[in-house]
Amino acid sequence: MRHRTAWQALGQNPLRVLGSSWPWRSFAYLLSGVAFGAVATALLVAALVAGLVSLVVVVGAVILLGVALSGIPVSRFERWRLRLVDLDPVADPHRAPAHKGLRAWVRTRLREPATWRALGFTAVSATALWWMDFLVLGFALAVPALLMTSPVDDPDAWPVAVVGLCLLFAAPYTITAWAGARAAVTRLMLAPRDSELGRRLTDVRASRARLVDAFDAERRRIERDLHDGAQQRLVSLNVMLGLARLDVEDGSPLAGQLARAQEQVTLAVDELRELSRGVHPKALTDHGLAAAVENLAARSALPVTVDIGLPHRLPLAVETTAYFVTAEALTNATKHSRAPRAEVRARLHTDILTLTISDDGIGGADPEGGTGLTGLADRVAAADGRLRISSPQGGPTLLHVELPCR
Repeated sequence: MRHRTAWQALGQNPLRVLGSSWPWRSFAYLLSGVAFGAVATALLVAALVAGLVSLVVVVGAVILLGVALSGIPVSRFERWRLRLVDLDPVADPHRAPAHKGLRAWVRTRLREPATWRALGFTAVSATALWWMDFLVLGFALAVPALLMTSPVDDPDAWPVAVVGLCLLFAAPYTITAWAGARAAVTRLMLAPRDSELGRRLTDVRASRARLVDAFDAERRRIERDLHDGAQQRLVSLNVMLGLARLDVEDGSPLAGQLARAQEQVTLAVDELRELSRGVHPKALTDHGLAAAVENLAARSALPVTVDIGLPHRLPLAVETTAYFVTAEALTNATKHSRAPRAEVRARLHTDILTLTISDDGIGGADPEGGTGLTGLADRVAAADGRLRISSPQGGPTLLHVELPCR
């Protein structure tokens, strides 16, 4: 299992922790914190003193303004450095200024709560955090080294050396634990708040919904073109070949060739009809989700029980999402589950469509295993829904989907 943070790494087997990269990453995180904290503290103290001394002139106000904004570069570097012990990046909470220019940038930054949180974090880091990094590194490494070398001066001090060796063995855990705690504090203070992400998330969701709608509209256009264009031409060609066979004597070579050509055209029509159903089933548009899933179950190589009870038609976007989730889930079950049967059930609870697809196969479905579950999760998320998967080894597998029907 791939761990995302230093905290999660501590839950491993002790020997695995020692053999992993997390103690080294944590050591690099704390060591860089000491170096950066010492330099940043010295510069900020010097700038603060210079600003206060020269406050009688304009330059002092400019220096103090720089001190007030110093949390921005500090927090940016801290968010980048955090990736050493936390693989999930922290988003930048600052928004882009409405206008170009230095004045607009400064005005925007001074009005943002994130700027003052960053300044507060800088103050905490300068007065406490990097000092604690230094103390933890000293306790974890310097103290054991001193204890282990004590028998050099006093041969009777070998028990102290044993204590130092034990402390040195525990050093990776001490360093990793403090690095995880330090990272948690940093994320807590520097991560964007919900109010700061609100507009950004709304824009992302709206953009994602527009992309899904455009994709589904393109699917329907392709289905219409296949049905009304190529498919109809092939049907007409099939009829013409049938009429031509009537004008040819039975048993002649030409009659056999026409028969084989008509068979191939019939196969092409069937394949094109099946392709158009996969692009966007006409039954879904004309008759709704229940009829489309019934047709899907009838064509499935795996026996499927369908229990869909809906009081009325749902929004087309919801029906489309539910249909393609069902189609992909049944395809996965047919290919990977070795299940003797599957079941699809759907109900409408107030304004939430609840869809479950289950099979009694071998289980073990993993979104990271390339079985299409990641694509299902993305499609459900694009519809502002939720997808939950239960698939223990040995089965059964259950996909539970909730789609809002607002």
